[in-house]
Amino acid sequence: MKKLLTAALLGVALLAAGCDKLSSRPAVFQNTDLTGLDYAKGFSLTDHTGKPRTLADFRGKLVVLFFGYTQCPDVCPTTMAEMAAVMKELGPSSKDVQVLFVTLDPERDTQEVLAHYVPAFHPSFIGLRGTLEQTAQTAKEFKVFVAKVPGSSADNYTVDHTAGSYVFDKEGKLRLFIRHGGGPAPIVHDLRQLL
Repeated sequence: MKKLLTAALLGVALLAAGCDKLSSRPAVFQNTDLTGLDYAKGFSLTDHTGKPRTLADFRGKLVVLFFGYTQCPDVCPTTMAEMAAVMKELGPSSKDVQVLFVTLDPERDTQEVLAHYVPAFHPSFIGLRGTLEQTAQTAKEFKVFVAKVPGSSADNYTVDHTAGSYVFDKEGKLRLFIRHGGGPAPIVHDLRQLL
C-alpha cells in the first residue's frame, strides 16, 4: 500500500511538472511575432473626443493599433469591420481589448469626421489624430509607409499606406503585426493567447 501511495504521489508530481513546462512555453502566434523589437514605442495624439492620448493610457488592455484614413476605399473599412467581428467573437473578453484607428490624413479626418467614422464600426473603438508633423513622426516611429497620391483636385487624393495592425500586450509592449486580409480567426486566436 505504501509503495502504491508513493508511486501515485510521484505520478502526480511528474504530471504537475509536465503541466508547468507546458504553461511556460511561449505562445504560438498565427500573425507575425514582434516581441522584443525596439520600435513602435508609443504616440502622443488626440482622440475623436478631443482628449490627448498616449499608449500608456491603455495599460491593462491589449491594444490593436491600425493606421488608415476615413476616405480609404478598401483596406481601412475592411480592417475595421474585421476588428468589429473579432470583438464580437471575443465576447466578454473584448472589454480587455482596445482598438485604435490612427488617421494618416489629418487634413480631411477632423475630430468630427473621426467621431462619426470610427465608433460606427464598434462603440469602443477610438480614432486618433495629430498635426501633419505629429502624424509623420508617429508613422515613422511605427515604420508605417505612407504616401499621398494626387487626384483630380487638391482635396481629391488617396493615401497609400501599410496595411496591417500592431498589437500591444497589457503592459504596453509590442507583440504582433497583424497582416491585412487574414480574417478574424487568426486575430482572435492570437489575442486570446495574450489575454
